[in-house]
Amino acid sequence: MSNQSENICNAETFNKLFQTYAKDLKRYIYFKTKDVDLTEDILQETFIKLWDHCDRVTYSKVKSYLYTVATNIFLNHVKHEKVKKVYQSNHVKGSTNETPEFVLLEKEFLEKIEKAIKDLPPLQREVFLLNRIEKKKYREIAEMLEISVKAVEKRMHLALIEIRQKIGNI
Repeated sequence: MSNQSENICNAETFNKLFQTYAKDLKRYIYFKTKDVDLTEDILQETFIKLWDHCDRVTYSKVKSYLYTVATNIFLNHVKHEKVKKVYQSNHVKGSTNETPEFVLLEKEFLEKIEKAIKDLPPLQREVFLLNRIEKKKYREIAEMLEISVKAVEKRMHLALIEIRQKIGNI
């Protein structure tokens, strides 16, 4: 690339630039994104921008132009992803596709479950909550309560039977 006066808009010159800088630029972009597909997209968009602005970019500044454009495209992508996440989190919290009847039934069902759990004998309730709410394994519960795994299994079995009876078969 010794000829500083080469026209970037010339297809041959542009092709030489691509051959010269694409591999290193791709590594640079991948280092930022850690995503092969996104890297390819940014690389392609960077060279498209170079082609679109080939008459404004001097040959001596092509390398810095490519890296600057690639970085800006990456940063725009990051900003866009943040906006999408904020929108999704707000959108999910703010609206629901459920009918009012479904919401009411769900609320009543949850109240029944809570009451059934509250009405369990203390030993069964303790095992049930440790397993189902705190996600402890029977072995861990047995160690915590200093009882056998069989005792934990029995308490859990009785708790489930009682809860099913209180809320009815669904």
